[in-house]
Amino acid sequence: MTRVRRRVHALAVCCCLAVVGVAACGGSEQPPPVRPAVAVSARNAGGMAALVAAARSEGKLNVTTLLPHWANYGGLIDGFTAKYGIQVVADNPYGSSQDEIDEIHRYQGQERAPDVLDLGDAYAQSAADQGLLATYEPATFDRIPDQQKDADGRWANSYGGYVSIGCDAKRVRTCPASFADLLKPEYKGMVALNGDPTTAGSAFAGVFAAALANGGSFDDISPGVAFFAKLDAVGNYNRANPNPAAIARGETPISIEWDFLNLTHVAELAGSGVDWRVAIPFDGSFSQYYAQAINKTAPHPAAARLWEEYLASAEGQNLRLVDYARPVLLDAMAKNGTLDKALAAKLPTVEGTPAFPTEGQLNTALQYVRQNWAAAVPVR
Repeated sequence: MTRVRRRVHALAVCCCLAVVGVAACGGSEQPPPVRPAVAVSARNAGGMAALVAAARSEGKLNVTTLLPHWANYGGLIDGFTAKYGIQVVADNPYGSSQDEIDEIHRYQGQERAPDVLDLGDAYAQSAADQGLLATYEPATFDRIPDQQKDADGRWANSYGGYVSIGCDAKRVRTCPASFADLLKPEYKGMVALNGDPTTAGSAFAGVFAAALANGGSFDDISPGVAFFAKLDAVGNYNRANPNPAAIARGETPISIEWDFLNLTHVAELAGSGVDWRVAIPFDGSFSQYYAQAINKTAPHPAAARLWEEYLASAEGQNLRLVDYARPVLLDAMAKNGTLDKALAAKLPTVEGTPAFPTEGQLNTALQYVRQNWAAAVPVR
């Protein structure tokens, strides 16, 4: 990121005023706590104990588009409720990143509005640019790599993965291992993408990976759109959603989605007659993370901030590993000894050091996909 990071902490500037009763600069007095709705850190809200008490008083947290098997959100929700006694209300589990943003607008000021968001980075930045996100930095914010967070603290990544190709070896003679393979005539009508790339981060990543596999770059996603247009033209593209039920029914025998989703399908589909295999296509290796953010007008602002603390804690980050998602703090936790090494050892081996597009590159790519996808891969 090119912006100079600036940390905003209410009442954190000590003014040297020669007035009786005002502490001198450099004094030990802390500024008084602020209400959770405007707190930019737990300390700013009076400390973790005060934040926990305020969140328990609210008693509820609204989340949206969180599938239980997606990066172990089922385990995280259960863990959060068990630890703090706060009810988590999950809405629209099969929604997309864009749906989350739309819900903020649709339900603004209502009790049912989402408190927190889980967004692809391009969508997180879009929400930030629209002024929809609160500034908040959990305790581990400084350990998150700079390229994985907003310089102004409006969002920070929590977990991520690599684009992968899943395949039912019971229904497919030879499973594909690359994007080039997907164009083979033996895969007619089989290749599904997890969602619509104009609204869903997972599908958008699939298009970006296809671009890298076909001469594109972080500055040019157009070969990815062209690849799916070709995949559709040869009859291999499958418009169905590759959820576990669809896979079990044989509707989507090949799926392009995050490795943590495809790997979770292996256990989910055990006993269903499906032999699910997973490959990371290194002709189009693409890694990306998902951001956490707080709705600026969250109906439960203390619970929202406590949720962010939980997800960014060692406990929350290790729970991501249960379903093969890569914690954003993996390297930092490995260094300080808090990483669950047994779970981390189950992650797929990847080659090289991952590179990530910038905010500008992500936004430009997303706009290109939104402007060109419908014409390249029309609805049928």
